[in-house]
Amino acid sequence: AAVAAGVTVFRFLHSQQRIEAAKQPPRAVAIESKSIAVLPFENLSEEKANAYFADGMQDEILINLARIADLKVISRTSVMQYKTDAQRNLREIGQQLGVAFLLEGRVQRAANRVRVNAQLIDSRNEANVWAQTYDRDLADVFAIQSEIAKAIAEQLQAKLSPNEKKAIEQRPTTDLIAFDQYTRAKTLLLTTGASPFQNKNFLEAIQLLESATARDPAFHAAYCQLVFAHDSLYAGDHVPSRLAAAEAALQTASQLQPGSPETHLARGWHLYYALRDSQGALAELEIARRGLANDARIFTTMGYILRRQGKHEEGLRALEQAVALDPRNLDTLIQLSVSYNYLRRYAQEVALLDRAREVAPEDTGIAISRALVDYRALANPEPLSRYIEQLRRERPALLGEVSDSWFFCALVKHDWAGAEQALAALPQDGWVEGAVRLGRHFGEGLLARSMHDGARSRAAFTAARLEQEQIVRTQEDYRALCVLGLIDAALGNKEAALQEGRRAVELLPITKDAMDGAALAVNLAQIYAWAGEKDLAIEQIAAVERVPNDLSYGDLKLHPDWDSLRGDPRFEKIVASLAPK
Repeated sequence: AAVAAGVTVFRFLHSQQRIEAAKQPPRAVAIESKSIAVLPFENLSEEKANAYFADGMQDEILINLARIADLKVISRTSVMQYKTDAQRNLREIGQQLGVAFLLEGRVQRAANRVRVNAQLIDSRNEANVWAQTYDRDLADVFAIQSEIAKAIAEQLQAKLSPNEKKAIEQRPTTDLIAFDQYTRAKTLLLTTGASPFQNKNFLEAIQLLESATARDPAFHAAYCQLVFAHDSLYAGDHVPSRLAAAEAALQTASQLQPGSPETHLARGWHLYYALRDSQGALAELEIARRGLANDARIFTTMGYILRRQGKHEEGLRALEQAVALDPRNLDTLIQLSVSYNYLRRYAQEVALLDRAREVAPEDTGIAISRALVDYRALANPEPLSRYIEQLRRERPALLGEVSDSWFFCALVKHDWAGAEQALAALPQDGWVEGAVRLGRHFGEGLLARSMHDGARSRAAFTAARLEQEQIVRTQEDYRALCVLGLIDAALGNKEAALQEGRRAVELLPITKDAMDGAALAVNLAQIYAWAGEKDLAIEQIAAVERVPNDLSYGDLKLHPDWDSLRGDPRFEKIVASLAPK
């Protein structure tokens, strides 16, 4: 489906820019009176290595404020870009983040002393509301963090419950070296996206966290971060020892603070991302939410789970809440745009993607996602085509990274020469589309089939089948079977194709996974169409269109995948029902 092209490219490209500040002034966000962002603290220490110490100060104060349910506190991901070495336009920052107040700070550490200057600013008029200097023994650093958080809560007239007050006053550790290691690890985890250095950074973070917990075996927050780090790696490598390490860290965190919301968050994260226990994860996240009302990760994960359960409206609201708390997190912005797409709320998707482009104006994946909205909603591929051409002229080095979108665009425009060029630029392992990965031989077969070149199509799909058979032998799951079904349909192996496509849908029905399940249901319709089962194909499309999915007006109107159905009144009626009104 069309959305896959944009989202896939986005995942690969956006991570390089996720921390860099947008240079253009973004749109204003609605502002609540008890809302605040804690900006990065300036390191005034002579030793620049103490920059992590300043980061830790900012992070702990932010965490303490975020515990207060009566406040709206912006996540660290969205404030990291506002570097201390750049001139800050505080009024503009407040509008970008949707907050009334900003906290700035300076930290100077020398020997066993620490000096912290903190000031609270009303971003609406840049007035200084409160300021305080703390000059203490280094051992008092955690007390300073708590005092600042309580002073800010008082200034904002926020109600502070006994449990919140207790949590704010609790020290994360008594070991400053362990705290420094923990801070370095958190920064690594926070700034690591889908980049070539992902595993390296995760492993370095794990090493730092293990050192921190070795120094302080009661360092609960560090164990929670270990769960996140191990699970993030396990999602990619599925190594049993990685899962065991995550579970060991979770067990220790549970023993240290069984009732803390952070423990429930770590357990909910582990249940969903490692064990795929959606219901168990939701229950844990709901408990965590009561004590961590400002943690965007809770709402993001709940949004993912709810929409996979088919509760698209609830999932959408959770993701919208996540964006409110983390308004410049590109991952969350793009995922919210996916939900808007599935629900065909294209005007909201456009507004959100335009906002994402303001955060990362050079991000190719976001630009492609934005152009694809015109294709999906209006059956207009020209914005995507113009953008690809712009890349070819101005940034040709990136063409290989966007080759799947280039190939897709050329296909729907019947630009066979362009499709040949894009095909040559595709990675050796192909590209991800919807719930499946398609190889280069599959791409060649698709192009030849679209061009009605039977001999080339058969040769390419035969080569693709040999590759796919190997995958099915080692990994007979819904993804592998679905692709094999498409290939067999293209080769005329009708009965095998129908059996494989149906089996894939049985393994992951929409009732089990409303996102990937819907994508597989679309693939089954494609198998029916390619196998000459026109009635079944149209029935399947009609069934899919009754639930949120990413099969769009543009797909059915323009994509060669559906050429065999064109002219059938039943098919044309479905297409017309999706046309812009």
